Amino acid sequence: MQSDREATVLRHVGENLRRLRAEAGLSQAALAKDSGVSRRTIISLEAGEANISLSALDRLADALDTTFATLVAERGAPRTAIDEITWRGAHPSSVGVLHSSSPAAREVQLWTWALAPGDRYDAEPDPAGWSEMVVATAGRLTIQIEDSTLTLDPGEHATYASDQQYSYLNATEGPVTFVRIVIA
Repeated sequence: MQSDREATVLRHVGENLRRLRAEAGLSQAALAKDSGVSRRTIISLEAGEANISLSALDRLADALDTTFATLVAERGAPRTAIDEITWRGAHPSSVGVLHSSSPAAREVQLWTWALAPGDRYDAEPDPAGWSEMVVATAGRLTIQIEDSTLTLDPGEHATYASDQQYSYLNATEGPVTFVRIVIA
């Protein structure tokens, strides 16, 4: 069952996607071709009915020459006060919240994440030149980056290129929280 916050972000994505696609003069089929996201998924997103990977939202934003934050935030909301749950794991307490965004070469995104015991997030590689900065705030966070593994205790941090396969894992019996900054 969807929470009110999840339904709200899906509504924002649907409204923003439909509006931005129309402003760009693109059909759903053309956007599907440009983004690599299926037309069926775009139709469902515009209806506020589909979940989608974060990287697929990035591809849609890129095809529309906009930002991820513009797609998920309420229209007109300040980039410094987005505060939208944009990822949910298998456990109800596992969430990724986009708090704010700032321009960079493309944008900078500030997130807080929580992972319940045993939960994980498997990311698809971002475009070349993207990177992430992560700070563990509670528990022990494991980050798998292609063939290496990082373990962060509270207060420890890591910076890495995100144009490769990576995952966040909670291999402990307690909750894990961390701050994630995406630089695009």
